[in-house]
Amino acid sequence: MPTPPPSNPFHARCQQIAVEESVLREGGGAAGQERQHKNGRLFVRERIAALIDDPNGFLEIGLWAAHGMYKEWGAFPGAGVVTGIADIAGHPCMIVANDATVKAGAFVPMTCKKVLRAQRIAFECNLPLVYLVDSAGVFLPMQDEIFPDEDDFGRIFRNNAVISAAGIPQYAAIMGNCVAGGAYLPVLCDKILMTEGSGLYLAGPQLVKAAIGQETDTETLGGAAMHAEISGTVDFKEKDDPAAIKRLKSLIGLLPAETVGGALRPGAAQSTADESGRKAPPTVTEFPAAKIYELVSVDGRKEYDVRDLIKCLVDAGSLDEYKADYGKSIVCTFARLGGRPVGIVANQRMRVQSKTGGLQMQGVIYADSADKGARFIMDCNQTRVPLLFLQDVSGFMVGKDAEWSGIIRSGAKMVNALSNSTVPKITVVTGGSFGAGNYAMCGKAFDPRFIFSWPHGKYAVMGAAQASDVVFNILAKSSKQERTKEELDALRAQVKAGYIEQTDIRYGAARGWVDGLIQPHDTRATLIRAFDLACRPSPKANFHTGVLQV
Repeated sequence: MPTPPPSNPFHARCQQIAVEESVLREGGGAAGQERQHKNGRLFVRERIAALIDDPNGFLEIGLWAAHGMYKEWGAFPGAGVVTGIADIAGHPCMIVANDATVKAGAFVPMTCKKVLRAQRIAFECNLPLVYLVDSAGVFLPMQDEIFPDEDDFGRIFRNNAVISAAGIPQYAAIMGNCVAGGAYLPVLCDKILMTEGSGLYLAGPQLVKAAIGQETDTETLGGAAMHAEISGTVDFKEKDDPAAIKRLKSLIGLLPAETVGGALRPGAAQSTADESGRKAPPTVTEFPAAKIYELVSVDGRKEYDVRDLIKCLVDAGSLDEYKADYGKSIVCTFARLGGRPVGIVANQRMRVQSKTGGLQMQGVIYADSADKGARFIMDCNQTRVPLLFLQDVSGFMVGKDAEWSGIIRSGAKMVNALSNSTVPKITVVTGGSFGAGNYAMCGKAFDPRFIFSWPHGKYAVMGAAQASDVVFNILAKSSKQERTKEELDALRAQVKAGYIEQTDIRYGAARGWVDGLIQPHDTRATLIRAFDLACRPSPKANFHTGVLQV
């Protein structure tokens, strides 16, 4: 792994985020982990580490989910569920694992959103799904925000059925509580494992007594032995977590071997051969990853040529820049990333001169740049080249000259081409992500297979200074009583502080706007892995049955 340079403000911010992430990975903390151990169960990350082939090969999704949210109910680190991709028995799989140290693994709104995102990625990338179930179900104080809507709890089970119909394997291991509506998740999977001491039922003993007056105990109602011997619901009864994990690895190992054309897996040889058998150049970068920290500033104000940043990420000597002398506020280039052909759309971070439009500012999309971007996206779709967006954008240019140039029409072209793009897309926020620029550069609404951000990223409809002034003016004018200068200054400061908090990338990551925060020096390795997953072939056949008599 590349080593970052000595500390500068940008590097210091990245280190700060890394420390905060290490705390998030502790879930409910030492007390919760000890409680799991006393119950004869492993902590969620211990389960994952034992299950996957390489403990360092886990591409985590949504670590920051629910960060700083639901404060009236306490903290929900990671939204009480761990999701991510890793190899199990040689097969890349999406893992969804409840963290019982966080409110007994109960679902809050962001838990649902995080699981749905994991299911979507698995569906689009044709990844087997492994659910490690240990959850008390819906967090009842927030049931009205979790239960009924199309992106709430029930959508998870709908997705189970759709994923199964697509022929993508799903495995569920019940390793603790699995109650109420959540009980449908494992039963909608292909194979169900259950450990002794776990419980699977629609209603627990207390609710059963209240509803129908029947007295029973957990084991009799929905224990592993009952479901293995009487209801026939579970396929494998296991003694404990290690036994269930061993069984899961064995079952996943039965999957047929895959051939993913054109992909270089992590750890693969750093050179390839073309169709004629000639040796291709080694897949090393022209500039070291540490140079990123020299190019980029934590406040985003430093100018630099984005081509230099691209050369820190892609294979040396592989750049073929598209329309290099036209629409220069966006750089479009073909390149190779770990041997894989990709098309890159990146915001230029230095001022450029246009032959027709004069000086163009860094990070701003002009009409000619939008036209070029739209044409490049279409070209990549024509030749089936996946797309990488490096997003550090202030938005589209405004003003009389911009409107006369047809900026709305050109921006619509780029958004249209992006919306109808069918090749895999991955986005990395390398700075700011503001306004309609977020849309045109493949923000979350435009279906990137993965969307990552560097730790200093910012996400908002406009910059804090402009937006806070607008909000302040609205609030100041709406007040029916006159305020003193001191009160107005305090209001302005309050509004600006609130807006700055909301533009912080951690705020967006908590709400699922990005899949994860990645360290700049890890970007190349992360992208190689992500494109490897995003470019997997779709399922070749579906399994269907006729009417079954029961």
